[in-house]
Amino acid sequence: MKYGVFFVNVGAFSKPQAFGHLVTTAEKYGMESLWTVEHVVIPVGYHATYPYDPSGKIPIPTDMALPDPLLPLAYAAAITTKIKLATGIVILPQRHPFYMAKEAATLDQLSNGRFLLGVGVGWLEDEFQALGIPFKERGARTDETIRAMRSLWKPQPEAFASKFFNWGPVEMNPKPIHPDGVPIVIGGHSAGSARRAARFGNGFFPALNAPQEIIALKKIIDAECHTLGRDPSEIEITALLPKADPALVDAMAAVGVSRLLIGYGMGGDTSPSKIEDWLGNFAKKMID
Repeated sequence: MKYGVFFVNVGAFSKPQAFGHLVTTAEKYGMESLWTVEHVVIPVGYHATYPYDPSGKIPIPTDMALPDPLLPLAYAAAITTKIKLATGIVILPQRHPFYMAKEAATLDQLSNGRFLLGVGVGWLEDEFQALGIPFKERGARTDETIRAMRSLWKPQPEAFASKFFNWGPVEMNPKPIHPDGVPIVIGGHSAGSARRAARFGNGFFPALNAPQEIIALKKIIDAECHTLGRDPSEIEITALLPKADPALVDAMAAVGVSRLLIGYGMGGDTSPSKIEDWLGNFAKKMID
């Protein structure tokens, strides 16, 4: 099992000292990856229902610092050598494929091929309204943006035509280090997200922590892969680990999960000694 650290760009970790210590400590103790999150804005008094908490609200203060998801990973790339750098997730339909493809390829180059582009369709309708992007189009825009980015990452320029994006042959450089482009991880816990992972993803991140929920989504992936003639083992599944429990890790592995993410929690003591204890104790119990 591989282990990553989640929510690494939130709250106190928006500060370079705390973020830098978290990053280097995670690498020192053998964590495999770091995962950032995204909301470009959170509208005051939003009405949308957050799908990952019973309250229906984001479980952090809406005015908590939430930096851009890519820039901290560029910072992390400069102070590490091995740990993978991932977005978990970028809200893809809010971004034009030109910019997203360029930023992803640049970060892939800066990190020497360590970047994983986690993408999702988004849930915060109020944010889409503020951006002027139709919320109901987000799924189709996500699919087209993935196709467009992979077109832009090809060695030779080519035209691209779809409902939302159309252009003639263009140069987009640098290219990603990986010949097939930056690995794309599909986020979300719906049946549609699972099918999208089968159609377009190198990985799937449902942000769930219950094996039985993973089983249901894995069946959808397997069925869609069968229809497409694709091997479902090509799709790496990432989930959440709410506590350092070896039995839960075994249960997750049994349903096809190969990476688990842990988070420090919001509003806790992020002093260097506390982060050192947290990651050191986790590594001793779960990795060593």
